[in-house]
Amino acid sequence: MSDAQQGSGPTIEDYLLEDRHFPPPPAFAADALVSSNALHEEADRDHEGFWARQAADLLDWQRDWDTICDWDLPFARWFVGGQLNVAENCLDRH
Repeated sequence: MSDAQQGSGPTIEDYLLEDRHFPPPPAFAADALVSSNALHEEADRDHEGFWARQAADLLDWQRDWDTICDWDLPFARWFVGGQLNVAENCLDRH
């Protein structure tokens, strides 16, 4: 049996304090459509509000959600109660 199966390996809580950063290669960043850190800063200030605004602005909802995020480690459920039509949001737009 592996260490993780025996309970002596890392747990989900060990990853909550993740502080590593993985910047993109400079050539990739130069081609990005993002020219500032404004979106990142907005998401840091109001995490759930940021994603709620993105979901409302970028997707067509058949039924609005009741809860933005139901966070119960190690699980997260986003836009609980909401209903999307995948064909409408992914195919019909293009």
